[in-house]
Amino acid sequence: MFGEIKGINEECGLFAIWGHPEAAQLTYYGLHSLQHRGQEGAGIVTSENEKLHIHKGTGLLTEAFQSGDLEQLPGNQALGHVRYATAGGGGYDNVQPLHFKSEDGSMAMAHNGNLVNYQMLKGDLERTGSIFQTTTDTEVLAHLLKRETSKQLRKQLHGALPKLIGAYAFAVMTEDELIVALDPHGLRPLSLGLLGGAYVIASETCAFDIIGAEHVREVEPGELLIFNENGMYSERFMEAEDRALCSMEYIYLARPDSNLDEINVHTARKQLGKQLAKEAKVEADVVTGVPDSSISAAIGYAEQAQLPYELGLIKNRYVGRTFIQPSQALREQGVKMKLSAVRGVVEGKRVVMVDDSIVRGTTSKRLVRLLKEAGAAEVHVLISSPPIIRPCFYGIDTSSTDELIAANYSTEEMREMMGADSLSFLSLDGLKEGIGRDSSTPNCGQCLGCFTDQYPTAIPNEHKDLVVTGRE
Repeated sequence: MFGEIKGINEECGLFAIWGHPEAAQLTYYGLHSLQHRGQEGAGIVTSENEKLHIHKGTGLLTEAFQSGDLEQLPGNQALGHVRYATAGGGGYDNVQPLHFKSEDGSMAMAHNGNLVNYQMLKGDLERTGSIFQTTTDTEVLAHLLKRETSKQLRKQLHGALPKLIGAYAFAVMTEDELIVALDPHGLRPLSLGLLGGAYVIASETCAFDIIGAEHVREVEPGELLIFNENGMYSERFMEAEDRALCSMEYIYLARPDSNLDEINVHTARKQLGKQLAKEAKVEADVVTGVPDSSISAAIGYAEQAQLPYELGLIKNRYVGRTFIQPSQALREQGVKMKLSAVRGVVEGKRVVMVDDSIVRGTTSKRLVRLLKEAGAAEVHVLISSPPIIRPCFYGIDTSSTDELIAANYSTEEMREMMGADSLSFLSLDGLKEGIGRDSSTPNCGQCLGCFTDQYPTAIPNEHKDLVVTGRE
C-alpha cells in the first residue's frame, strides 16, 4: 500500500442534516467535501416513518455509493460519515454510522476522534456481559448508553459521555431525534449550520459551502445539541475545559477553504509560512510547496521573504490511494507516482521547499532527491510546524515515538539524512502566533501534545507506547 506519502493520516468526517426533504442527497454532497478526512469507508443513515435506513461501504464515497443507492434512503433526517481507521482498524463492520437495534428501537452512531480509555472501558463492559460487534472505539458509547437506567437518549448521554476520555465529536440518531456532542476540550472541530429551515452539522465548514448552507457557529466543548420535532435546543453534559483544538487541523488536516473557530485555514497556514520566513532566513532563488497542504504556507513564506513562488512540485491527480509496485527495487520510486519536480522551475536554482510537517522523514528525503535530480543547485527544507516528537492519541495516525524522526535525531542529523542543504522548523511560539487563536490561555486554545508531550487529557499508561508522566 502506498497510502498517504506524508505519514499523517486524516481524521474522520461527520455530516448530519435535520429537516430537509433531500436529506440523503445533501448528506452525500456534504460527505464529498469531507472526503479528505477519510477514504476507507463511507455511510449514510436516514430516518422515515419511525424506521432507520442505512447504506454504507468501504473505499471512497463514490465507491461506497452506486447509482440508485441514495433513492433507498428516504426521510428528512440523515447522518453521514467518512472514515479513516484509527482505533479498531478497517473493514466493513467498522464503517460508520454504526447501526444498533434493541427492544427500545434503533440507533445510529458516528464519531470523529479517538477515545484513549477505550480498552479499559471495553474490558469493563465485556466482563459485565457486553458483546462487541465491531473493533472500533465508537461502539463503546452504545454499550454505555444501554447501561443507563433512563429511556431518554439525552439523559443516557449525560450519564455515558463523562466516562469517556479523549477526543470525540459524536452524532447519535434515533427514529425521531438527532443529538450531537463535542468533548469538553473541543479537540475536534464541529460546526452548526442552517439551510433554510433545516439544521446542518459538519466537521468542517467547507461542507456547508457545497450545499449552500449558512455557518451559524461552532459546537461548544461539553455541549449537546438536540434536534427533534420541537426544533433545536442546547444543553451541557459537562462543563467546558480550556479549549484544545488540534493544531494539526490548521497545519495539515482541514481543507483550506474551511473556517475553524472563525479562523480561515488557508489564512492560518499562510501566516505560519510568514512566521517561518521571519525565523528561518535562507539565501534562495525560488520557493515551492509540497502539494497540497503546504501550498498556503509556501505562499506566505515567499511573500514575507520577497522571493518568487513557483510550482516546483506537481501532484499527479490520477493516482489512486494504492498501487502494486512491480518489484522491491522500485519501491523507492513510489513518490514519483504522486509527485514530480518541474525541471524548468528548479534547474540551477537554490530552492526553498516548504512542507507542513515531518513524521518519519522518508518523504522529505525522496522529495529532496527529486528536486536535485531535476537540477536544483540547493534544496532548503523549511517546515511550517515544530518538530513532531510524540504520537497523537486523539485520532491522528502518527507513528510511535520510535518511528518519529524528530524524537530520535537532532535537526542537523535529520538534514544529513535527507540530503538537504538546510533544515529549519517553525518554533512553538511561531505556531501559536501564526494560527492566532486565544492568547489568554497557555496553549492559545490548541492541543500541542505531539510537539510538547503535554496533553490536555490524561493518557493511560498502557495506551500505545508512551507513558505521560506528571499527569493525573
